Amino acid sequence: MKIKGNNYRSVWMEHNSIKIIDQTKLPEKFEILELNNLTEVCEAILSMKVRGAPAIGAAAAFGIAQAAFTSAESEFYTNLKKAKTALLNTRPTAFDLFYTVNKVYNAIIKTDNIKNARICGLKEAQKFADENVEACIKIGEYGEKLIKNNFRILTHCNAGALATVDFGTALAPIRIAHQNGKNIFVFVDETRPRLQGAKLTAFELAEENIPHSIIADNAAGYFMQNGEIDMVITGADRIAANGDAANKIGTYEKAVLAKENNIPFYIAAPLSTIDFTCNSGEDIPIEFRDEDEILAFNEIRIAPAKSPAKNPAFDITPAKYITGIITEKGIFKPDEIINLKEKK
Repeated sequence: MKIKGNNYRSVWMEHNSIKIIDQTKLPEKFEILELNNLTEVCEAILSMKVRGAPAIGAAAAFGIAQAAFTSAESEFYTNLKKAKTALLNTRPTAFDLFYTVNKVYNAIIKTDNIKNARICGLKEAQKFADENVEACIKIGEYGEKLIKNNFRILTHCNAGALATVDFGTALAPIRIAHQNGKNIFVFVDETRPRLQGAKLTAFELAEENIPHSIIADNAAGYFMQNGEIDMVITGADRIAANGDAANKIGTYEKAVLAKENNIPFYIAAPLSTIDFTCNSGEDIPIEFRDEDEILAFNEIRIAPAKSPAKNPAFDITPAKYITGIITEKGIFKPDEIINLKEKK
């Protein structure tokens, strides 16, 4: 992604340090954090300094690789197992986390000696990061064909370059459509309670001069009803084998509204986000976050002192509301996703 004229990835590794763009500081401040141990990696994921399923997956993959490089030989396998457990316990919904941690961990423990295992772990983590960028570009190329000139597109949460390693999922088709000279406009859901749309999606669109407006989450229905939205594209944190998709809380509402108003609703996600062990959305674990994310704004309480809150971070959009799923292998109907199992 281009920020202030320079190219960045959202997460990468230099020597034994993991570098991330601190997403909690945007858009007010652009800051790169250096994560030097497992505790710092886990905290960055938990606090959403790094967020978005593929970006979390890459950070966790590098976290396993880092643990391999920084562990003494006498404690190598013990520390590696501890690192795996700690990372898998950070955020339960985003499947890329589980996909990458298990992939890197298994590659390491199958290697014949510790020296080679360390090298293998880093290569496997870097491979995921590089392949994610390639996948996002392909998602953009396939999805761009769905966008006609003068289209008005609604997004929810942030599924751009910040949420992936680079380029994005839901924003990838929009980015390429803009690059190809199509006249488009993006409605950006603010995405309460953490405002990933207002803070991050809008930031990315503004950096690339893509026309957009931020709207309140509960305004989407108004614009749909008045014929001002032509399509909806969101990302996903986990997709079940039947095509049900978990994404940021509020996505389900947008999908139902889109169906009611005859607006196509697309999910954009790489194959690494599909969990074929989940038969349906009912099997997807939903993360509940701290109630203070709802009760306070900028650390100032906005609710009555005696009022509690419930804060699910994700909801499930049933396959029946999804027009298509845009992947690096093409665009598929939800019931066709199961056929991609052999390609993963």
